[in-house]
Formats: sequence, structure tokens, C-alpha cells
Amino acid sequence: MENRKKVAFYTLGCKLNFSETSTIARSFQDEGFDRVDFEEVADMYVINTCSVTENADKQFKQVVKKAMKLNNKAFVAAVGCYAQLKPEELAAVDGVDLVLGATEKFKITDYINDLSKNDMGEVHSCEIADADFYVGSYSIGDRTRAFLKVQDGCDYKCTYCTIPLARGISRSDELENVLKNAKDISAQNIKEIVLTGVNIGDYGKGEFGNKKHEHTFLELVQALDEVEGIERLRISSIEPNLLKNETIEFVSKSRTFVPHFHIPLQSGSNDILKLMKRRYQREVYTERVNKIREVMPHACIGVDVIVGFPGETDEHFLETYHFLNEMDISYLHVFTYSERDNTEAATMDGVVAANVRAKRSKMLRSLSVKKRRAFYENQLGSNRSVLFESENKEGYIHGFTENYVKVKTPWNPALVNTLHDINLTRIDEDGSVRMEFLNVEV
Repeated sequence: MENRKKVAFYTLGCKLNFSETSTIARSFQDEGFDRVDFEEVADMYVINTCSVTENADKQFKQVVKKAMKLNNKAFVAAVGCYAQLKPEELAAVDGVDLVLGATEKFKITDYINDLSKNDMGEVHSCEIADADFYVGSYSIGDRTRAFLKVQDGCDYKCTYCTIPLARGISRSDELENVLKNAKDISAQNIKEIVLTGVNIGDYGKGEFGNKKHEHTFLELVQALDEVEGIERLRISSIEPNLLKNETIEFVSKSRTFVPHFHIPLQSGSNDILKLMKRRYQREVYTERVNKIREVMPHACIGVDVIVGFPGETDEHFLETYHFLNEMDISYLHVFTYSERDNTEAATMDGVVAANVRAKRSKMLRSLSVKKRRAFYENQLGSNRSVLFESENKEGYIHGFTENYVKVKTPWNPALVNTLHDINLTRIDEDGSVRMEFLNVEV
């Protein structure tokens, strides 16, 4: 009997990376590989890299080291954003055999021969201008929910961001293919689909290889809402200037889309937004939040914010802090600005000292804890629907309500990947919410 090769995957970064790792993994299974967990001994390890994290190179080296410890004869491949931006740097890391850029990563099995180690990492990396075609992806089997990629690349020129350099121009999956993938996911008994991409509000641009919009994001949302078998659809991060009132109103009445929005702000100061070359001012952000609250008072609203951007004075930061403190939002994702090669911001004046960046980050993280607590307290006593996850954490099973409240109840394997109507009763010591089942004995 043929000895099947084993391959393991490690994903750094965003939901989009998870969806692409899953698709790449399926291509290996089609070629006769067995997928195993990254903690296991494998013949090959594939690391999907990220360029957004502050210590991208450090994280990558740690993961390679981990793979080599498991099997020092294993073939190691690096793909993804960091592999596109710094291919030679990754190829020089001890143990790395292959580095593939933005267009090559989906053809990884074409670059593999006998899995024997190379003396030096082999690089196949395109010019980013060549990354102008679309490859659909979705994750299955990794989690209770699936990440469905609908768009890739970005035409925005934010001064701090390397994503356009790592992923190329904005382009979209064809609507029919998105719907087909959504049906395939729902057929696997997956209850929740998260729409993901680099700039999903730009959906429709480049759908058939041209620059104009064939469909809008609203049309995508409306079409997905009609797909039979999907229980929940969740919109991942969407730019405030691309989140239209019509979309907010549709979600409020939707059969499947849940009341949860994650909207990047980056700064509450119009001066800093201008330096960042963001395509809105804070007044637009206020309008979006107010509109959501008007039609979905119980909605969860998450915010991305960057601290320590060049030129951010104490006054600018306090503007951001007070803006967020007064805004009816639910939680923050706080990013400490870090310089990136080949970005405009890296050459700007007004560099903020590292200790000041750290202090501002800590202040906003504390504000996030306060905001999440207030949001959870506001939800106590309400009836919600929860989808349970698959992990047993210290004798409890956790899940998320449609409006992203994290709940817990004593572990019961029968609850995994099931939806239940519940009442939110109290906040536990770990910050999650206790609950009671409605109309069901469990």
C-alpha cells in the first residue's frame, strides 16, 4: 500500500488567510496528501504568512522552528502576504525550502517534487501588478463557522498599509460562484458563514476581470440572503464609506444576516485621518453608527483603531479617545502603529516614541474592556440565539449570540455546532455571559 505523505498548515493573520489556507489544503488532499494538525509530525509544513502583525518575521521564524523541531527533514513552504513582500528574507530563514508569492500560492502543488530539503529557500514571486486574477476560497472543517472569501486586493492608498503591495488590485469573485460556494458550505452542516476579503465593501469591482462594478455589495448581501440552508451570515470588516444605509437597513430585516458590524475607524481625529489618506472623516463614522443604532439598537459594533501614527500629538490621541468613549460602540481592536517598508507613513515626520505608543494602546484597550462590559450589561435579560463552538474550556462550552455576545454553559458535547434560543442572565468572572435555555431541555 502506498505511503501517503502528510502535510500540516499554520495560518498567521486574518480571516481571509484562514479561508485561503483551507482552500490550499484541499488542493493537497486532491493530490493524495493527508492533512494533519500542525502539532503532529508531517512530511511538509505550509505557513501562510501575514504582513500586518508587528513582529511578522519573528512570528514566522518561531513557527518554522516549531516545524523543524517536529521533523527536521520536513519540507517547509512559506506563502501569503509576507512571502510576497519579503520573499528573499523568508527564503534565508534556516529550514525554509520554498517561498511563493501572491499568484503562485494557489498552485503550490505544481512547485513540489520529491519534498527533499533545499540548501537555500527557492523563491517564486510575481510582480504584484500580475496579481490581477481572482481565486475563490472558503474554510471548512477548521471551525464551527466558515470564512467565505468574496473579494481580494485593494485600490485604496492608505499611507500605513502594505496590503495593496502584498495582494494587488481590488477584484471580486463572480456572484454565481460566491452563491455556489455558500451552498457548498451550508451542505457541510456549517451554521455560520463569515464574508471576508481585503475590502469587501468594494465587492463587484473586477468581478469579470474588468474595473467596473458588475454588482454592488448590497446586491451580494441580498443574493446570499436567499440561499437555502444557511442559518447565519456575518459581515466581517467593512469600510465606513462603503457601508451604505441601504445595506444597514437590509441587514436589519434580513433572514440570515446578523446584527454585527466591524467598521475600521483608525483615528477619531480628522487631521490624522487625512494623513492616513482614509476616504472619510469622523462625521461619516458617526452617521454610520447612529444609523445602525436607529434600526438595530441591540447590534454589536466593533472598531479598528491605530495609535501612535506619525504626527499624532497628545491632543489628536485625546480626540480619538473622547470620540470613542462617547460613541455607542461595543469593543475595539487596537493596533499600535509600526513602520512598514515602502509605505508613505514610514517617511513621515512626527514619529511617536515607542513608550508613548504603548501608553496610548493601553488606554484604548482599557476603554475596550469598559465598552464590552457595558454592551454585555445592556444585553442582560434579553432573549438571543447562540451557536456553540466545539472546544471544552475548563468544563464549559462557549458560543456567540447573533449580536456577538460570548456566552458559556457547562460542557455538553451534544451542544457542539448547534443553535439554541437562550436568555442572557449574568456576566461571569471571566467576562463571558451566563445563560438559560428557552423552551428546551438540554
